[in-house]
Amino acid sequence: MTRNNTSSYSELPRIILNKGKEEALKRLHPWVFSGAIAKADKQVEDGDLVQVVSASGQFLAIGHYHDGSIKVRILTHTPTDIGPEFWESKFRNAYEARKQLELPATNCFRLVHGEGDGLPGLIVDYYNGVAVLQAHTIGMHRTRHELAEALKRVIGENLIAIYDKSKETLPGSYASTIQNGYLYGEVPLPHKVEEYGRAFEIDWENGQKTGFFLDQRENRNLLAHYAAGKKVLNAFCYSGGFSVYGLTADAAEVHSVDISGKAMALCEQNVALNEGQDRHHSITEDVMKWLKVEEEQYDIVVLDPPAFAKSLSARHRAVQGYKRLNAEGLKRVKQGGLLFTFSCSQVVDRELFYNTIVAASMEVGRPVRVLHQLTQGPDHPVNIFHPEGSYLKGLVVRVD
Repeated sequence: MTRNNTSSYSELPRIILNKGKEEALKRLHPWVFSGAIAKADKQVEDGDLVQVVSASGQFLAIGHYHDGSIKVRILTHTPTDIGPEFWESKFRNAYEARKQLELPATNCFRLVHGEGDGLPGLIVDYYNGVAVLQAHTIGMHRTRHELAEALKRVIGENLIAIYDKSKETLPGSYASTIQNGYLYGEVPLPHKVEEYGRAFEIDWENGQKTGFFLDQRENRNLLAHYAAGKKVLNAFCYSGGFSVYGLTADAAEVHSVDISGKAMALCEQNVALNEGQDRHHSITEDVMKWLKVEEEQYDIVVLDPPAFAKSLSARHRAVQGYKRLNAEGLKRVKQGGLLFTFSCSQVVDRELFYNTIVAASMEVGRPVRVLHQLTQGPDHPVNIFHPEGSYLKGLVVRVD
């Protein structure tokens, strides 16, 4: 049996907090930071299940120990054994929540969203019968076979395969010892899914993240509302989600830009699956460099870059990057046109991102009005005690 993979909670090693550091856990926050910890009562390894107790010995929570600034990611604030029944209960709760959403015209969605589903360190995306699992902690990855069995019990006949894509998201020393691969079943790639009537082909083995950016579903659909007859620029297009929505909503023309040739191939493939291929133009270039020399004007510009910062130390540089990018993007918008702009950097909060767009607008000297404030889709829920889970920020602004 893997160490502490399934144990009675009373037998787990204890992480003892400094006096007064239990308040965050009593408010049900799902993280314990290194500075809150006084000691462990026995040797603990990265990935172990542990129980967290106050300085006086009061039980507070159970979670996975993680060798980083966030030392424990909490699975439960209740004394309970962590095993097959626990995982099945968590997955069943997550699955029922997705069915309650009644997501329109789609067969792909996020099934587990980390802290938002009480499972910190775990992402599970569902693509038309295939669950793609991505562990961000060693503890979750060590439990992957139990997780797979629980997923099979919960999803039943609607599950044909489970793929583990965790190598890219785990600590390097551990990641070097593992490989991505199927935990159950197998399907040929690419794998076709549908979203609001649009078709996409997903490749979780070679694509970014788990293969597709499901969090932008509602924002792509909003773009379709505005796209008819318009000339659209989709910058950082990746697999062409916004491009496909624009074209199928009768945009006059869509230009897709990405530095990655592999991403552009995915984009062209998805455009070809739908309609409007004759109105689509692919540009394989560095977006920022291209924007600086490009003088063409667009009715709608979409800026959906990868995360510019993954740590607090990189935040200032990221904000400057967002400012420069959005200043160039605003210059490309026709008078009366729209800018769809996003940040998925968790350390750049909503207010800071908003103020960055204000600064970019001031720099270019154009009147700008906010029409929509956007976030991730409802299948990416946010634990109310963990506001950090609201990672995707977006604005739709009219440029006059």
